[in-house]
Amino acid sequence: MQLGVFAKTFEVVGARSVLQAVADAGFACTQFNMACVGLAAMPDTVDQPTRASITEASRATGIDIIALSGTYNMIHPDPAVRRQGLARLDVLGSVCASIGTRLLTLCTGTRDPDDQWRKHPDNGTAEAWRDLLAELEPALAIAEKHDIHLGVEPELGNVVSSAQRARQLIDELQSDRVRIILDPANLVEAASDGDRRAIVDRAVGLLADRIAMAHAKDRNADGTFATAGKGVIDFRHFVDLLRGAGFDGPLVTHGLAAAEARDVAGFLGEVLGRTARQEPAA
Repeated sequence: MQLGVFAKTFEVVGARSVLQAVADAGFACTQFNMACVGLAAMPDTVDQPTRASITEASRATGIDIIALSGTYNMIHPDPAVRRQGLARLDVLGSVCASIGTRLLTLCTGTRDPDDQWRKHPDNGTAEAWRDLLAELEPALAIAEKHDIHLGVEPELGNVVSSAQRARQLIDELQSDRVRIILDPANLVEAASDGDRRAIVDRAVGLLADRIAMAHAKDRNADGTFATAGKGVIDFRHFVDLLRGAGFDGPLVTHGLAAAEARDVAGFLGEVLGRTARQEPAA
């Protein structure tokens, strides 16, 4: 597996500066965000010099761009917000090939109008599900047009809140363009060790055929997020599960400070090395 990090982790602007920071911290690949080149994360346009600067930075630093963030609230209560997000998704879809990736990440959304990652009691309604399916229809057309995949990440605060909901989405859409981004910290909040393990086991089993990328952040015992290696997620078990399911894609960390990046790269690199050699954890 390649070890990666969110490009937005680093507080510099400019493709070369950002990707050099990724390399210097010990990572091999990155999930890119257009904010790293001084644009909005979901811009209305991306000019050719900007695209070329990202491509050149990837070549010069040796950092693979394995995904591009394209997250907007796909079930926002205001349809105008959704229309704007979809138009911008098309812009980002057109960028993917030019910067060397075929994976555009999504946010399946929430009825919360202010925070696309926050839980809302209406997320579980049939209407919210219908709105997501309706939004994904043109999104999949965008994916077809640009020959890319759309990365859906189960998130407790979103309408696709679990591995089971992600499997339902895959089965209902019947599109090979849908891929899964799996982050064990997004599947559990406050749970016992045994419950966490069982949830992650079921998730990998349900979604193994569609996992395109794994994410690595952590949870504290009280349910708050933590830097990978600082919380209760058993990453060695997670990586073993992924490998056992035939996954050999990127493992990308986020939710950390730039100052922590090198230590996290060391921790996750050790996890990948130990699981590869099937050595016992310390």
